[in-house]
Amino acid sequence: MGFAAPIKPETAEDFTLLRRFLHTRPELAYAEHETSALVANYLRDWGFEVETGIGGTGVVGSLTVGPGSKTIGIRADMDALPIEEVTGLDYASQNPGKMHACGHDGHTTILLATAQKLAATRNFSGTVRLIFQPAEEIGGGARTMINDGLFERFPVDAVFGLHNWPGIPAGQFAFLEGPAMASVDMAIIRIQGKGGHGAKPHLAIDPVVVASSLVLALQTIVSRNVDPLQAAVVTVGSIHGGSLPNVIPDSVELQLTVRSFDETVRQAIRERITALVHAHVASYGATADLRYPTGYPVLVNDATQTDFARETAKRHFGAARLDPTLRPITASEDFAFMLEKRPGSYLFLGNGDSADLHSPRYDFNDAIIPDAARYWVHLVEDFLSGNTFAEATP
Repeated sequence: MGFAAPIKPETAEDFTLLRRFLHTRPELAYAEHETSALVANYLRDWGFEVETGIGGTGVVGSLTVGPGSKTIGIRADMDALPIEEVTGLDYASQNPGKMHACGHDGHTTILLATAQKLAATRNFSGTVRLIFQPAEEIGGGARTMINDGLFERFPVDAVFGLHNWPGIPAGQFAFLEGPAMASVDMAIIRIQGKGGHGAKPHLAIDPVVVASSLVLALQTIVSRNVDPLQAAVVTVGSIHGGSLPNVIPDSVELQLTVRSFDETVRQAIRERITALVHAHVASYGATADLRYPTGYPVLVNDATQTDFARETAKRHFGAARLDPTLRPITASEDFAFMLEKRPGSYLFLGNGDSADLHSPRYDFNDAIIPDAARYWVHLVEDFLSGNTFAEATP
C-alpha cells in the first residue's frame, strides 16, 4: 500500500496518514531534505513566517498574533536511525537501512498538528516559534542550529520539547525537574602490546589480557570514585582484537559509553578514566592511546518552566493524566544544548505498550497525536497569556 502526504491535513485521521507517510520515508541526520521541505511548505500554507536551512536542514516557523511581547519556542526532531525495520507494517520504511525507530516522525507530526491548530484559532497574543530540528540521534543538530544563530535570529523566552516514551500508558504526561537525562561521552582506548605466538606468551605483551583486566578495573570508577548518592554509568560496549586462537595480537581496541547526571561527576569520571587507563596498562608493560569525544550534556529542566508545563497538563487534562512514576533517564538527548541557552522543559508522553525506542520493531502510537498537539496549543496559549495557574484546580 502506498502512502501519500495529505494535501491539507486538518483532522486526526489526516495527521495519522501524515505520520505514516513520514514513517515510509525516513531520512538520516542532516539529510532530512524531503522532511524539511514538507514541513516548510505546510507552515507557509498556514501563514507562518518560515526560515529553512538552519543548522543544515532545520526549519523555524514563527507566528505572531496581537500585541503581546512574550515568545515561546517548541521543538521537534525530524531524523531517523540507520536501522533496518522489521515491523512488517504496510507503512514500513521504504528506504533500506533507515527507520524512524525513535518516533521522530510522530514528534514532527505532533508539531505540525499544533501549527495547523494555532494558525486556525490564533487564540494568543505574542509569538510562537516552532523549531524542527535535524540530527538529534547522531550529530547534535540542536548544537548545530544554535551555532547557526538559532536563538539570536529567533529569540524565545522559554523553549519546550517532548519525547514519546514506551512503557508509560498511552497519552499520560510525565515531567522531571532538574537533571532529567544523562550526559553522554565516549572513550576509545587502543592498547598497544607486543604480538607473538600463542604458545610463547612470555615473549609477548598480550593486549587481550591487558584489556580483560582493564574492563574489570574500569568498573571500580563508579563503585569507588563516584558519590553513592550520584548516578553514573561506565559501560565497555565493544572490544576488538586478534583474529586467530594461536596468535597474540599487537593491539586491542575498547569503546566505552560514559553517562552521568552532574557536570562535576562527568568531569571527574573523565579524569579518573584517563589516569586509570594509562596507569593500569603501563603496569603490564603496554601503552594506551585514549580518545575521549564529548557528546551531549546533562539535560536539566528548569524548575519554574517544568512546574508550568506540568500545571498546563493538569489544568487541561486532569491530574489523572499525569504519570508520577518516571525517574531520571540514563539515555541522552541533544535538547540539552537548547536548555543550556534558554530556560525550558523536556517532557515525556506515554507511547503505551510498544517496542522500545531504537528497536527495529518499534512503532509510534498514532492515538497520542491529537492530545499531544492539543497540549502544545494549550501550553502556547497559557504561556503567552502569562497564566501562572495560581488558582489551578488540582
